[in-house]
Amino acid sequence: MADEDRTRSDARAEDAPTGRPASHRPRTLAAGLNHRTLRRLARTRQRRRRWALEGLGALVCLVVLVAYVGTRSDPESGDGPAGGSGGVPAGATRPTTLPAADGHATDAGPALPGLRPRERPPSPEPSPSTSTPAPPSKKPGASLLSVSRAEVPAEVDLTAVGTRDWMHWGLRGGNSTVRKRSGSGEIVDGGGRGTRIGWDGNQEVIRWSDGAPERADRGSSNGVYTCGVGNGFMLAVAGSGAPRTVQLYAGIWMARGRLDVRLSTGGPVSTLRLEDPYTSQSAQFTIRFELPKDARLVLTWTVEKVFTEHCGNVGLQALALR
Repeated sequence: MADEDRTRSDARAEDAPTGRPASHRPRTLAAGLNHRTLRRLARTRQRRRRWALEGLGALVCLVVLVAYVGTRSDPESGDGPAGGSGGVPAGATRPTTLPAADGHATDAGPALPGLRPRERPPSPEPSPSTSTPAPPSKKPGASLLSVSRAEVPAEVDLTAVGTRDWMHWGLRGGNSTVRKRSGSGEIVDGGGRGTRIGWDGNQEVIRWSDGAPERADRGSSNGVYTCGVGNGFMLAVAGSGAPRTVQLYAGIWMARGRLDVRLSTGGPVSTLRLEDPYTSQSAQFTIRFELPKDARLVLTWTVEKVFTEHCGNVGLQALALR
């Protein structure tokens, strides 16, 4: 029995040459494997962090590039053909109807993006005229003419402005007119090309207290308009032999309007333009003239260019004479 015990002890001693129990060997091997695994995991985590940082940097560069391209984009690029422009926002605050063959309005869809009038400057091609100064003196018997343009007041009183005569368009539709009761009758509506359509969206309001057939109105935003290049209005004012002043209240919508003013007695034509490619704009044109009784002041207000397929137009509200 003792010899058998010694044999087992020698076998255990041979299995543990370092003098430590053999049972420690698996623990030492397991510890070595854990260190290698931890190093691999650490390297993996470092690579993942590096990849994450590189991806974040690429994303930041992409955002900066998109922002830069957005700031370089020009919403006004592309003047567009005379019949419309694909790069210009259609609609705004001017009419959302189109003239039909029977003269009635047809729906052209919703107006957008709702820009305010005069929010953008007019196009520089050509530069709109602002005034034609009057000559410093007039020979006896000669005619006198000067034309200028200004902003329309928020409210216009035709009774006060048109002490001799006045005329308003569009109160009851495209063919509706109101005149000064007991006026001089010197204002003449000469017609013009295109179908007249009534609408009630002007930014300024006009009132009166001496009209016919509508005696009074406390503030009308109504007017008329006509669409398309070459269409517009022709008006005339009879001469009286004395200096007179005409106030014309008109506007445009996504178009360039051209006002030609001339005397029936001859002489040069005075031309002013009003333009807004994006929305509507109104103006007060002031014409000072002097003509004999058998002569006329002739005003032609027409569409010279349009910037949309949806009825770029010129509009008319009123004309007053004093």
